[in-house]
Amino acid sequence: MALEHALLVSLTEHSGSGYELARRFDKSIGFFQSATHQQIYRVLKRMDESGWVDAEVVAQDGRPDKKVYRVSAAGRAELERWIAEPTEPNHLRNELAVKIRAAQHGDIAALTAEVARHRDGHAARLEVYRMIEKRDFPAPDQLSGAALHQFLVLRGGIRVEEGFADWCQEVLDALAQ
Repeated sequence: MALEHALLVSLTEHSGSGYELARRFDKSIGFFQSATHQQIYRVLKRMDESGWVDAEVVAQDGRPDKKVYRVSAAGRAELERWIAEPTEPNHLRNELAVKIRAAQHGDIAALTAEVARHRDGHAARLEVYRMIEKRDFPAPDQLSGAALHQFLVLRGGIRVEEGFADWCQEVLDALAQ
């Protein structure tokens, strides 16, 4: 997935300045697509040059003017084309899995600590996702449209984090024997 497509998705949900988009991105799509604020600004410039977004300059009191971006008709057409394009299933690339496979050649105590750190990280992200689910989707059976689509992506994130946290605990249990 190109960053352009992730930004188009975010902008279809809510227009905004590069700064606003970067902050929102960190709290939503950023869980699935990483990007620095500088990358977001560079890509927004390219998207503007390609005609995928329209930028409106908005004056601000006591601060520099800001550009507020909205998806253009060409951007919506690109998003529609991209959504219809086949996507290959992701293959798991996990450095921790390779380290576990090579455990007999290393320090088991250090590896165990690393697996526990990963478990804790996945558990922490899982809690964030569950908090978002509780806060933003209290009645999932009543969802439709964009809210349903956002909920389904969040549920995917929950399932992934549950799986990784459980797997790390399984590894820890096995290494403890």
